[in-house]
Amino acid sequence: MKITKIETIVIKMPMLIEGNAVPHPGGRPMTAVEVLLLRVDTDEGVSGWGEASANRLLAATKTAIDTLIAPMCIGRDPTAITDIANHIERTLGGSGRSSVSRYAMSAIDIALWDIAGKIAGLPLYRLLGGSLRRDLPGYCSLLRYSEPATVARFTERGLKRGYRHIKLHEITYPAIKAGRDAAGAEIPLMVDVNCAWSVDDAIKMAHKLEPLDLKWIEEPVWPPENFAGIARARHEGGVATAAGENSTFSDFYGMFQAGSLNYAQPSVARVGGITQFRKVLALAEAFGVEVVPHSAYFGPGLIATLHCAAAMQTETIVERYDIDFAVTPLHAAINPVNGRFSVPQGPGLGIDPDPAVIEKLRIA
Repeated sequence: MKITKIETIVIKMPMLIEGNAVPHPGGRPMTAVEVLLLRVDTDEGVSGWGEASANRLLAATKTAIDTLIAPMCIGRDPTAITDIANHIERTLGGSGRSSVSRYAMSAIDIALWDIAGKIAGLPLYRLLGGSLRRDLPGYCSLLRYSEPATVARFTERGLKRGYRHIKLHEITYPAIKAGRDAAGAEIPLMVDVNCAWSVDDAIKMAHKLEPLDLKWIEEPVWPPENFAGIARARHEGGVATAAGENSTFSDFYGMFQAGSLNYAQPSVARVGGITQFRKVLALAEAFGVEVVPHSAYFGPGLIATLHCAAAMQTETIVERYDIDFAVTPLHAAINPVNGRFSVPQGPGLGIDPDPAVIEKLRIA
């Protein structure tokens, strides 16, 4: 079997906005989500799907795949996943091994594992050694709204949808307290501040937030590579820390050595795909750090995360960004029911994107 074609596809999914509550992640209004999909075709008719978390580098990542990385893969055996990853990494070693190249490798790796599962006739989580697991708990990951009343409203909506864990993306005490008040004392509440604070400010805020009984504070300091600073925030602030959505395997090793984390958050569509995700999982186990994957995705990246999580020894919660769409290429597969995700049981990822929806939403 040989790889014959790799195609990148950009789709834009308009969000369903409730009233005038437009979220502002990163300080900018957000009304749609763009997704970079990737399909790997083979000469035996088996295709695999992947997703790259490119964020504001989507165009650059697409170009890198189309012009540089895809040609490296054409003609190679798609089941030689480690060999392909090693070839790409070594070829691009002089150009950096993170950001665009890492996003691109993530998408290709996910697609190759999808092919491997389809060839084996097994759902990916079973191919990865997991025992039979049909569903997993999701957690409601709210976008940033800043206004306390709006935070409270969407927290309550998450609970009505059956979620038993809520994460906020707020950076002020009033907004975070509004989330806690709406959730009640029994619901685990997490806060992702997206590296908003200095180390000293993170410690001060952790002390201020301590009465709210947070499960963790995520990415508490800038820059995110300040592993010693994260460790200080963890130990001096007194609140558990989580991080890793933008990290490589080497970054996780540095954070674990520094004692930075209670929770590691590898992101399958950023870290280098399923192959690198599983390496981080093994490393975290060796250091005694719990893994709770980052998953701000709505395509194959989310489905791959479900399979990786389902293959873990112990059940973990899976992130679901709190965004509604009129239609998505994976339809109901991305939506938890009563707060729980169904793990697809078909071979590979278990579901392919709907080509009709892709054509409707495609912009590049």
